[in-house]
Amino acid sequence: MVAPMWSFPNTKTIRIGVVGTGFIARRMFDSARLMSDLRVTRALTRRPLESCDEVPGHVQLTHSLQDVIDHADVVVECSGDPVHATPVVREALDAGLPVITMNSEFHVTCGSHFVDRGYLTEAHGDQPGVQAALHLEATGMGFEPIAYGNMKGFLNLDPKAEEMQYWASRQGFSVQQTTSFTDGTKVQIEQAFVANSFGADIAKPGLLALRSETFEEATGKLAAAAVDHGTPISDFIVVPGQAPGVFVIATIDESQRPVLEALKMGPGPHYTLVRPYHLCALEIPNTIRQAVQGHPPLLNNSATPTIGVAAVAKKALQPGDQIDVGIGSFLVRGEAVRLAERPDHVPIGILAGATITRRVAAGEMLTLDQVDLPPSEARDIALGSVQDAALRRSAPSAEDV
Repeated sequence: MVAPMWSFPNTKTIRIGVVGTGFIARRMFDSARLMSDLRVTRALTRRPLESCDEVPGHVQLTHSLQDVIDHADVVVECSGDPVHATPVVREALDAGLPVITMNSEFHVTCGSHFVDRGYLTEAHGDQPGVQAALHLEATGMGFEPIAYGNMKGFLNLDPKAEEMQYWASRQGFSVQQTTSFTDGTKVQIEQAFVANSFGADIAKPGLLALRSETFEEATGKLAAAAVDHGTPISDFIVVPGQAPGVFVIATIDESQRPVLEALKMGPGPHYTLVRPYHLCALEIPNTIRQAVQGHPPLLNNSATPTIGVAAVAKKALQPGDQIDVGIGSFLVRGEAVRLAERPDHVPIGILAGATITRRVAAGEMLTLDQVDLPPSEARDIALGSVQDAALRRSAPSAEDV
């Protein structure tokens, strides 16, 4: 447990500084407005202030992170951009404020660097946070997880721009977000994050992504894969029409099985505990309150991550090609990898703004000698994390010494 590094003021209202003005941030503005114990005092944006027409009038926009920090008891980072989030998190933690994120992209890219440097946690609401809550509930009842799962109803590794523009407009997300949902980059990031948080592994690079016609069939296959693997795994399933949600597959002591069968959970030995929804920003307020009350962080990427998310080319890339967007791109997508096995991979979270320097074939994983990455604090941390993982793997164990 990380001890709180701040002194919460003796007031009924929690002042919230929000970083971001996108879909999650706007829902956060609405949620806080409806709750007497919460108030959004500032919102940090990189856009021209006059262009943020969709932000409600009661939210004071600013370009100054210091302004946010000066008027906040808690910072909620939900930009979805790991490069932007990195200095924001650092400065907020340095100021002694708890930081709550809805930004799996940040955690998987460089969040481990900030573990134990202050109160930093991912929020309830997005799939990793909901899986963490389900993990705590399951283990608190004596279950032993063997698989952490995410549900998807569709997967298209190379969606077309016009399709993404249509769905983005219809659902209220950005085209970049919609593309990352559709091509699997987002779920690869989320399950890499969950694996790191709970010390789980992945069954293979890119995850199993098991497809079935029913949820029961898919989770049965995943349970069998976890047993074959021998250690808990993090993955996802694809079932046509499946609503978003998460699940944990677990075992329990044999003495409990008759009770569970009587409670209509089946004969075992594998039990699937399901949370068939996640409500994004609507669930953030509960995480804020728990942070203020001194609860331990819900989840972070751990100080010693083993899984990252590499960039894979959707089409052939030539020297000189510009990668304007990494996560949610029409040129690349993300796949989970073991850091120690691929120390040469390019973390997709730091790829935005990169230039291709050597030809990359369609379907090939980008390596560091094929790109020129723009400088950033996030880049330095992310590459250091990969190198650390490779060194840990090559170091002799206590048994070898």
